[in-house]
Amino acid sequence: MNRNSIRRATTCCLTAAVVLTSSSFISHAAVSAGAGDLLSSAQETQAEDKQETTKENSATAGVTEIFANSLAPKQEAIDTSGDAKQKEGEAAPKTEYDDIAIAQVDNYVNVRSVPGEDGEVLGKLYNNSACTVLGTEGDWYKIHSGNVEGYIKAEFLVLGDADLAKSVGYRVADVTTDNLNVRSDSSTEAEVLGQVPQGEKLSVVEEKDGWVKVAIEEGDGWVSGEFVDCSTNYVVAESKEEEEARLKKEEEERKAAEEAARRATRSQSSSSSGSSSSSSSGESRSYAPPSGGSGQAVADYACQFVGNPYVYGGTSLTNGADCSGFVMSVYAAFGVGLPHSSSALAGVGYGVSADAMQPGDIVCYSGHVGIYIGGNTIVHASTEATGIKYTSPANYRTIIAVRRIF
Repeated sequence: MNRNSIRRATTCCLTAAVVLTSSSFISHAAVSAGAGDLLSSAQETQAEDKQETTKENSATAGVTEIFANSLAPKQEAIDTSGDAKQKEGEAAPKTEYDDIAIAQVDNYVNVRSVPGEDGEVLGKLYNNSACTVLGTEGDWYKIHSGNVEGYIKAEFLVLGDADLAKSVGYRVADVTTDNLNVRSDSSTEAEVLGQVPQGEKLSVVEEKDGWVKVAIEEGDGWVSGEFVDCSTNYVVAESKEEEEARLKKEEEERKAAEEAARRATRSQSSSSSGSSSSSSSGESRSYAPPSGGSGQAVADYACQFVGNPYVYGGTSLTNGADCSGFVMSVYAAFGVGLPHSSSALAGVGYGVSADAMQPGDIVCYSGHVGIYIGGNTIVHASTEATGIKYTSPANYRTIIAVRRIF
């Protein structure tokens, strides 16, 4: 976690993602809510709309997320089924999910400029991504999602299904004050489980009576709603321009990672070999210097510090670090500068899916971060009670994002 205050910023593009399960964190755009009804669930996509991307992992990892309270220009949705017509004199109850449609496809469906297969492809809406339905033309929906507005065939979307929308969206609490106390119960008299710095983004478990239950490493706890801003996040469409920019950025980041690995290897080979000695909790221990410039080398180096203390705001691998300070300092030994913030670490390097994790990858959770070492295990500065430790399985908590440096 970051001890320093971080100004809250909303960008348009995971800490991925952070997509909770395997996405990388990413940029944010808007989906609005209005009125509509559940239509058919998605069938298999047309051949043209089912085409595989050449980099499926990075594509899904780089898809944008949204804050649902940053709404697109409001437009009245059209009731396309006729089944939802109310009896005379009855007002149709509205919910925030009525106008939201969720893509249910194998990989992605194209957003087109006109309602037809010959329309220009303006962008992609990935599976479980959200959009706002603005109207219909035949069996096509006009939709708005992220920075994309165009047409998708209705059979590829599920409209107005609150349960589905809730399952693919998630609530996030942005911390707006420094050193926010997370308590065991919704009371200022309750025990403090842990602290969270300003700028962190936490997964929301529950909201009631001005209190918000959030997930942190110490467990689920309560924070005052006065000190967090809550919003609903969905994944939204990616325009052609955004996809091209993302792929270019990812390629540049990969090249930068390769160069960083080469520099780390050269630096370590030119330094004297042997071991270094440091003091930890009053006890002298010896540590091998970093060797090589690969993810496995990062994992091996990090594992030496298991058993050393957790210190909130700390960055010392021997005398105490918090979760992000631990990751930052491990990578600093390899010549890589990283931020001291678990939320910010969700945007470094490039994103990979959780099922493609390799040793050295940075694994991001709600308000927490660790380093994957293989064998479905992470090493991380966990809590004051446990210090730096191993945890398995790696998905012991919901994974927000996985980021690769080397």
